Amino acid sequence: MLPKLSLVLGGASSGKSDYAENMILNTGLAPVYIATAQVFDDEMAAKVTRHKKSRGDGWHTIEEPIAVAETLMQMDEGRAVLLDCATLWLTNIILGKHDLAQHTSDLIAAMRNCKSPVVVVSNEVGQGIVPDNALSRQFRNAQGTLNQHIAAKADLVVAVMAGLPMILKGRAS
Repeated sequence: MLPKLSLVLGGASSGKSDYAENMILNTGLAPVYIATAQVFDDEMAAKVTRHKKSRGDGWHTIEEPIAVAETLMQMDEGRAVLLDCATLWLTNIILGKHDLAQHTSDLIAAMRNCKSPVVVVSNEVGQGIVPDNALSRQFRNAQGTLNQHIAAKADLVVAVMAGLPMILKGRAS
């Protein structure tokens, strides 16, 4: 049984998305994929194509870069929702100059109030060097804060490194 809210953290290409997808597929519920990526170049287009291909058929995909809270609140029971990823959502909020505090508050509330279990994929970006510019430092700090807020509300928190999961909070079933 999947907890109400799970957070899967990891670095870039750590295996976190694959792990989260398997969590969703193992529920037997109808899998829903909320994709937050926006495609602005060929590299991102190729990454999105790889993710879609590796997921395979059977997923209902919703592309939503900003209004994730509203999307979560529209979910019915009988589904399991994968939000991939909170990092790209945060990037969209910051670069779009949206109200970060309000959007974050709305997102956290929607995650907890969604009728379906939710698994959130997010990057751990705070273990590297201090960025050399203000925007990058703002992003790193906002990502760390967002991850902390989600982790505080989550029933299960898993860190993935080199494809290997480490349970930080809760119990994986």
